[in-house]
Amino acid sequence: MKRVMKSFVMLIMSVLILAACNTSKLKTSSSNASGDGYEETTIRLAYNLPQDHHISKGIEQFAKDVTEKSNGAVKIQVYPAGQLLSDKDMNQSILTGGVEMGVNSSTLWASTVPTMGIFDVPYVFTNYEEAGEALKGEFGDKLRHAMEEKGAKVLMFADYGYAQFANNKRPLKSPTDFKGLKIRSIGDIPSEMIKAYGASPVFMGGGEVYMALQRNTVDGATSGTTAMVQRKYDEVTKYLTINNYAYLEFILAVNKDFWDKLPEKTQKLLTETAKTTEDWIRSQAKIEDESTAKQLKDKGMDVYVVPEEDLPMWKEAAKPAWDAFSKNAGDLGKELLEMVDQK
Repeated sequence: MKRVMKSFVMLIMSVLILAACNTSKLKTSSSNASGDGYEETTIRLAYNLPQDHHISKGIEQFAKDVTEKSNGAVKIQVYPAGQLLSDKDMNQSILTGGVEMGVNSSTLWASTVPTMGIFDVPYVFTNYEEAGEALKGEFGDKLRHAMEEKGAKVLMFADYGYAQFANNKRPLKSPTDFKGLKIRSIGDIPSEMIKAYGASPVFMGGGEVYMALQRNTVDGATSGTTAMVQRKYDEVTKYLTINNYAYLEFILAVNKDFWDKLPEKTQKLLTETAKTTEDWIRSQAKIEDESTAKQLKDKGMDVYVVPEEDLPMWKEAAKPAWDAFSKNAGDLGKELLEMVDQK
């Protein structure tokens, strides 16, 4: 009887050990399937653009793709449309680690990294393809390095599209037509151009412009037509001038210290997903510019497209803005201007 009992106990123990081994294998397999080897982390991402802007759509998809590809291990919590930070506070928060990721204009980054003002220099990029090619090469690498020196890693250049002018007073068919107007500016370099054209620049955030135009605090504003549609400029301005003076970029930046501490696998996931998103956003910029310009015309705005043969006159009148950038951005700024001027 004792032998039978002993054999029975040994059999039970063997079954339990076998089951434990199988369970262990199942748990390991389940862990790999659910997280795919990614360390769990939560990343906060803030942006200020309207949620239906093509950049916003791209950023939202980027966040979803990262979370899905990591099977939920790498979570990106998105705070859209200024819910968490204003565009004025965004960069400082990224640099100090108040938020891990943020999307903001290159124009606003220029106060910290002067060379980022290159996108505001009037008539530097004459077409959409030219800007994309420059950012993929040495030109883009130099800008990325300059940002990293200040403590922010560029994860993505998001093409906003071209900047234009809207106003309430008169058609702007030449630089001299700006004389005496108060124009909302988006940064230092555009302000230099506005002054060179004879108008007074007034700096304010994107969310403040509608009210300022409605109350005649300013006579006009510069922005992309995508934002003009979403912020209903057609309700508070009459004239639109299409002169494609600046190809605006928004930057998805990451706090550098936070980035450096991420596992290599997570860095690769974020980098590859950002690249796919960047290409999609770039493909949308021209489509959105053309579509929204037409929408503004259909909504009753008087649209003037500057003839190509007149653009040299606009560029020459804006020369003080080129000089201001060269002075502010130093040798690297001059080098970047030479690189794009040779194309």
